Amino acid sequence: METIRALQQVVAASKADQHRILAEVQAEEAASKDRYQNSLAASHANNEELRGDLQRMGEHATDERTPPIPVRARPMPFLQAIMDTVMPSSFVGPKIAFTGIEDPEAHITAFHTKMMILRGTDAMHCKLFMSTFLGTGLDWFISLPNGHITSFDQF
Repeated sequence: METIRALQQVVAASKADQHRILAEVQAEEAASKDRYQNSLAASHANNEELRGDLQRMGEHATDERTPPIPVRARPMPFLQAIMDTVMPSSFVGPKIAFTGIEDPEAHITAFHTKMMILRGTDAMHCKLFMSTFLGTGLDWFISLPNGHITSFDQF
C-alpha cells in the first residue's frame, strides 16, 4: 500500500511539474509572439522611413544630376546602328576576358561558342564581345576609328 501511495505522490508531483512547465511554455510563446509583433511593426516603420529617405534622395539627385554624355560623344568603333541596339535586361553574356596575352583565336572561338547557345543578334555579339576586352585588348579596341565596326564578322 505504501508503494502505491508513494507512486501516487510521484504522479501528482509529476502532473504538477507538467502543468507548471506547460504554463511556462505558454507564457514564453505569448512573450515571443509579442516580441515578434513589435519587431515586425518596427521593421515596417523602418522600411517606410527608408522609402521616404530614398524618395527624397531621388528628388534631390534629379536636381543635382548632370546630364549623361551621349554615346556618340565618346569614341566608339561601332556603327551607330550597333550602338542603338538595346540589350534585353535578362540577357547575360559569356563571362570571359581577353587581355591581349591569351590566344585571340581561342578567345573568339570560346566567345562565339557561348553566344551560339545564347542566340544573340549580330549587334549583341558586337557589344558583348567588346565587353570581354581588358588591358591591351581594350586599348586596341578603343584605338579603332569611330564607326569602323559594322558587323560581328567584320569585327
